[in-house]
Amino acid sequence: MRLTSIITVNFNQPLVTIAFLESVRGTTKPDEVEIILVDNGSNEDYQQEFENTYPGLIYIRSEKNLGFAGGNNLGIHAAKGDFLLLLNNDTEITPNLIDVLSTELENDKEIGLISPLILYYDQPEIIQYAGFTEMNYITCRNRGIGSMDTNKGQYDKISRETGFCHGAAMMCRREDLLSVGLMEEQFFLYYEELDWCEKFKRAGKKIWFTGHTQIFHKESMSVGKESIIKTYFMTRNRMLYIRRNTNWFNTLIFSFYYIGIACPKQIILYLKKGRKDLVKWVFSGINWNLTHSKNSKELGFKI
Repeated sequence: MRLTSIITVNFNQPLVTIAFLESVRGTTKPDEVEIILVDNGSNEDYQQEFENTYPGLIYIRSEKNLGFAGGNNLGIHAAKGDFLLLLNNDTEITPNLIDVLSTELENDKEIGLISPLILYYDQPEIIQYAGFTEMNYITCRNRGIGSMDTNKGQYDKISRETGFCHGAAMMCRREDLLSVGLMEEQFFLYYEELDWCEKFKRAGKKIWFTGHTQIFHKESMSVGKESIIKTYFMTRNRMLYIRRNTNWFNTLIFSFYYIGIACPKQIILYLKKGRKDLVKWVFSGINWNLTHSKNSKELGFKI
């Protein structure tokens, strides 16, 4: 029997995380999985409540917020499983999730990362993710396959290569990380899972989607609330992703587009919404890329 390590990260969401643990407890066999919960510097420590919800839980607390990549990497270091399943703490899983994902990996050694069909928890008839198209590296844009479509079972029998996995649910083999490496913590928020997919691709691995199983994601269907931290890291990391994953010429063309067209358009939208406070963070995100190397670990933002 092969062990699967389920890794999730909590940041100031104890009730959401408890619901996640209850979902895992009700749909998995204790001898087939280990659950690793990383607390990412939350204001309060709910270790006892988490362990009461899931006996045998492996609990790791970081004294500071390490971001999505850093928190997951901390869990990966502690994992003993043959398969590593990274799940957002705001998801609930289905009984066949681990069996389907691990079987896909066992049946095709070329698959590096795999994600399931993702449905919205509050409206489970609506699809959030059924794969991604390939990236347009000039604009750094791609499209979610099936996104916002009504789920009529159209993906239930589909298992295929896709552009990118979804950060809410990704499984890989432990052994592949020896050649691929962990997620890059310099991203902190946004684009880290896309960059990770690129690392798997460069290692000769396929990025895979399967509709044979699904999870439910509690993320809102509406566009998330704009904030300083979101504006800064979305701006900064979109450019950083291109710098890390394309050649200098593509990066140059993208930079002209991004700085000359995409960012001014975003600034105009913020001004129309009365969000002048966000404009400086667009400039800050661009400036970080102009003044730091693509391998810099400095976030340029006080967390």
